[in-house]
Amino acid sequence: MAEQTQSLPAPPALPARLADPVPAIAAGTGLWIVAFLVVLIFFRAETTLLWTCLTGGGLGVIGYGIFRWQRSAARRGSRTAQQGLVE
Repeated sequence: MAEQTQSLPAPPALPARLADPVPAIAAGTGLWIVAFLVVLIFFRAETTLLWTCLTGGGLGVIGYGIFRWQRSAARRGSRTAQQGLVE
């Protein structure tokens, strides 16, 4: 029996709006900040919740900053930048 060497067709590329992680990062960070405000207003005595929400929002802001930094390095053509970040 002869072996067939047909390869499967390549999957289509994702649309740009689905491949861009910025809306997901912004939405997640925004939700943490909203949760922080809700806990601050209604559950002020729950310090663990308060600090958890504050930390989530802070890490979201830091993560977005790192993402922008890496994307700008990729656009500049820096050799140490992550690959695949340029639109």
